[in-house]
Amino acid sequence: MKLIQRKQYLQNLMDVMGTPDIKVITGVRRSGKSKLMTALIQQLLDNDPRCNIIHINFNLLEYESLKEYHALYNYIEGQWKEGVSNILLIDEVQMCEGFEKSINSLNASEKYDIFITGSNAFLLSSDLATLFTGRTYEVKVYPFSFQEYQEYFNGTNIDESFDNYMLEGGMAGSYLYKNRKDKYQYLNDDVFNALVVRDIETKYNVRNKTLLYSLIDYMMDNVGNLTSVRNIANMIPTGKGNENDKTVGTYIEYLTKAFAFYRIRRYDIKGKKYLNTEDKFYLSDHAFRYARLGTKNMDYGHVMENIVAIELLRRGYEIYVGVLYKKEIDFVAMTQNEKIYIQVSDDISRAETFEREVIPLLKINDAYPKMIIARTRHDEYQYEGVVIVDISRWLLNLRLVPITQK
Repeated sequence: MKLIQRKQYLQNLMDVMGTPDIKVITGVRRSGKSKLMTALIQQLLDNDPRCNIIHINFNLLEYESLKEYHALYNYIEGQWKEGVSNILLIDEVQMCEGFEKSINSLNASEKYDIFITGSNAFLLSSDLATLFTGRTYEVKVYPFSFQEYQEYFNGTNIDESFDNYMLEGGMAGSYLYKNRKDKYQYLNDDVFNALVVRDIETKYNVRNKTLLYSLIDYMMDNVGNLTSVRNIANMIPTGKGNENDKTVGTYIEYLTKAFAFYRIRRYDIKGKKYLNTEDKFYLSDHAFRYARLGTKNMDYGHVMENIVAIELLRRGYEIYVGVLYKKEIDFVAMTQNEKIYIQVSDDISRAETFEREVIPLLKINDAYPKMIIARTRHDEYQYEGVVIVDISRWLLNLRLVPITQK
């Protein structure tokens, strides 16, 4: 399989080298965490050929004997070398029973720089503080961005490449298959069902699998729609109204913890407060939807919204659904230093569609940047201070705010 340098993640990992934190690489299954670990090893050796790399990949049979925490600990201690940097990297750490005991002890010894990956249902962001008594540093890995997709395929025609990316997504393992039917079978059967859902079923001992799968189908079909646990419980085929609210809510929590979906809350722009009624959910990779539900209902608008949501998260923004005078702003993207309001649309060529997207932005009275991301296939332009930018060109621009607003 062709490899590309995921420079953003590598730089992030290199920046925390030498810190006492346990570096934990998280992200949906098959998003490239193990490949990133391999790239990190090469980078470390390039920087310091004398460093001692201890790499354990529990996917490989040669490490079968280490799947018990005493054996893992003793093996690592036996590999330690004096007078050099000792760097410990473990793939799929959850496959070792009691792994956290070994990792905590090794970290406490202050002899190792520790990097780990693991199945997301077993190594959750919310569990890290409980699992590891020392400090942890989380590096969140997402499927390939459009920029990485372009690099992988050496794309020259931006619009044609984006059309393909819309259908194929960012799970690089699917790129090895020549036709789209096989790509989708891999994404649905080999990744989403066999890995993501199976992890959830195993960790949480899910009893009502029919409900879980119906919930997944419903959430995929309603990506980008405002919804609530109660609404979902009432709408899915196996729902029984209020008696299923709790179960549905629990299963949604499982799916978001495993990075299958991301929950986006609502934000009252005028009142500057978060709302707790309805949320939106976005897939970790938009192609899972087509792989599972088919391409009969393409719903380009919501799929583009999904792509923008994940890209904003990839760039380190907190995102919310904006609410202003009962009008919805697709995204309020924030960091400590900036805020931007974003509308996403498939087609704004018709006047009524353009007005629907731009009017809510024009009603916002503060001076923060505002933009519409759409499928224009043209260079960016402005309308009364609102930047209009083509989605494919925005995705290839690492700056969130275009040059014209800098």
